[in-house]
Amino acid sequence: MFAIVRTGGKQYRVAAGDKIVVEKLAGEAGDTVTLDDVLFASDAGEVKPTTGLSVSAEILTQGRGDKVIVFKKRRRHNYRRRNGHRQSLTVLKILAVGAPAKAAPKKAAAAPVEAAAEAKPAKKPAAKKAAAAE
Repeated sequence: MFAIVRTGGKQYRVAAGDKIVVEKLAGEAGDTVTLDDVLFASDAGEVKPTTGLSVSAEILTQGRGDKVIVFKKRRRHNYRRRNGHRQSLTVLKILAVGAPAKAAPKKAAAAPVEAAAEAKPAKKPAAKKAAAAE
């Protein structure tokens, strides 16, 4: 099975086990990311619907691409500008197409943060009522 996914403004054809280089994604080496923007999917020549379909990938490395030199010149005007640019890149290994991989440990850590965020607003209205009573 393969899929065409969009990330970083570009489209990539991916299958399980492929390695691709994409624009920088948040995360560190070893983290699992999910690419939800699936444009097309096929299994043995049969087109699959893409609603709810996602691609799971593991971040192998975070790095930078080769340096690209940007040189501007206007002849006969003594105008020359030279700049360099290195794009930040992420190397991904595709784990699964169409089915999510093992649950990432980051999702479990996010739950206590949400519970703590819900507890803080409950305290603020109580303080306002006490101030209004005085």
